[in-house]
Amino acid sequence: MIRVLVADDQALVRAGVTMLLRAAGDMEVVAEAQDGAEAVRLAELHAPDVILMDLRMPRVDGLEAARRILAARPSARIVVLTTFAEDANLYAALRVGALGFLVKDDEPERMVEAVRRAVAGEQLLAPSVLRRVVERALAAEPQREAEPAAVLTERELDVLALVGAGLSNGEIADALHVGITTVKSHIGAAMDKLGLRNRTQAAVVAHRMGLVDRDFRPRRGLSPSA
Repeated sequence: MIRVLVADDQALVRAGVTMLLRAAGDMEVVAEAQDGAEAVRLAELHAPDVILMDLRMPRVDGLEAARRILAARPSARIVVLTTFAEDANLYAALRVGALGFLVKDDEPERMVEAVRRAVAGEQLLAPSVLRRVVERALAAEPQREAEPAAVLTERELDVLALVGAGLSNGEIADALHVGITTVKSHIGAAMDKLGLRNRTQAAVVAHRMGLVDRDFRPRRGLSPSA
């Protein structure tokens, strides 16, 4: 069972999300939090697989709660719940280490699928949103030195380029003619070597390293060799 913590200051939202996830059959809501401080406490107590986190909560907001949770447990999978896809705090949450976001009026099936993808560590951003996130990150730190490519293997560089172009694990596997498990292994190894928390950060690094062009096309990684 996938263990989920739901953090939102609106009781109706928490109840709806909890009911939806429990109906999926492979998920268990282990706790509900009504503010960020409670989310931090319950995350430490229950160590859930996935945390669905509203950003706008009293006492401690979702951004600070995510920062505290990830500082204590970097492997935590946090998905932001937001009312507006253009929420300015969303980009800050992604930089902190959240995997992605869900708009609260999305289709219910999307939330269930997002939780399953979060467990696998996959980014939860549409390509168009990923583009905005990467462009903002690069604009915010235009002079930052690129991470050294020498620490990565050739295949890790291939995979990182495709992550930077916004491809999913399945799409990367198809492009490289390898299994999804192999893709996950390469992504995990690259992120560990570069000290990255999620695929969004990996995408930004891929652009800094010149593995992806300005039109989000990978400069490598499309070779059919495994």
